[in-house]
Amino acid sequence: MQLQQVRRAIRTLFILQLISMGAMEMSGPFWPVHLRSLGASGLWFGFAGIAVYVGPMLGIMLTSAFWGRIGDRYGHKPMMVRALLGLAVTQLALAFSNDIATILLLRFLQGSCAGFIAPAQAYGVRIESPIRRARLFALLQVSTNIGSLLGAVVGGVILDTASFFWINAVAALLCALCALAVMSLLPTVPTAQAVVPQASAQQPRPAPLWRSTPVSGLLCVMGILLMARMLTQTPFSLYVTSVFGAANSLVGLCYGVLALGFVASASAWARHFEGKALGEVLMRLTGIVVTCAALMLVAGLTRHIAVFAAMYLAWGVLLGATTPVLMALVSRAAASHQQGHVLGLAQSASQAASIAGIALGVGFSQVFGLESIYFFVSLFYALAAAAILLLRRACSPTPP
Repeated sequence: MQLQQVRRAIRTLFILQLISMGAMEMSGPFWPVHLRSLGASGLWFGFAGIAVYVGPMLGIMLTSAFWGRIGDRYGHKPMMVRALLGLAVTQLALAFSNDIATILLLRFLQGSCAGFIAPAQAYGVRIESPIRRARLFALLQVSTNIGSLLGAVVGGVILDTASFFWINAVAALLCALCALAVMSLLPTVPTAQAVVPQASAQQPRPAPLWRSTPVSGLLCVMGILLMARMLTQTPFSLYVTSVFGAANSLVGLCYGVLALGFVASASAWARHFEGKALGEVLMRLTGIVVTCAALMLVAGLTRHIAVFAAMYLAWGVLLGATTPVLMALVSRAAASHQQGHVLGLAQSASQAASIAGIALGVGFSQVFGLESIYFFVSLFYALAAAAILLLRRACSPTPP
């Protein structure tokens, strides 16, 4: 594929991921409002309010590696079409569903049969230069963040002027259009062929991909970092309003500057890490993670909203150097014919870590109080720094 075609395909991927993720996030902030309008209350409302978000994550966690292996065998473009059509069908079904149990089941099926991010990443890896993988993952994550922010705004506008039905119906239409765009605009890329070594009785069977030292260690580090990030997901608004007495507009501003910092910095961090060896990348990531731990200590100690917002902005800037760079390292550690599998594993690990982070965040805030949550975030970053140092030692060449 010519360079001009590659650049055009990457730009198309960016736009399609932005639109599809925006479509899914249109309903994101408003599910509790919709569930309440359907009559949910008490413990049932509490369970449904959690399950409606955790369900898709659980579905992706359980199936992403499977779909990745299918993509490695039959191509990642069909997997993107499959994911987008799955989103379109389930969103349309959700538009007509007024039973809470059915909604929760559909949300789980949505994650199980969809999962667009992993095949989009694997497709991008197949056409992009290996040295630019960190930049590719940064670009796609920026697309996801922008789409999520715009989707929530558009969803609010729709809900102010129409019913919740139209949020899901519009999302279904957008996902279907994205599927058509993938089929018509993105070139088909041949699958990578595995190089099978000649069998030998003495040769041990290779370990599963997820157990190889770089991949397992990188997934562990990425999981701890995601848990640190998700610890504040549920308690955030309560923390800001109770500790600072902030209005809702300031709550939204503080939350938004995190994504702003990420969007502004991710591509620059990717260029910074391009071409660097694994050991050097891990060494620099250690410093970034330690700085995140310090920022979270300041965020937990300050009682000034301006300082808190500044810490969130700086945190977002540093987060741009974590997940995209780690995803590029995970991709680099696998062969070309295993990209769908390894990126599916990474997606599954990310969803599992996110679920664990949300649950731990709720538990910590309930047991130790809201004021303690950012100290736990700092502690998790310290654990991540220790994990990176252990991984760097494990991956260092053994001296003769």
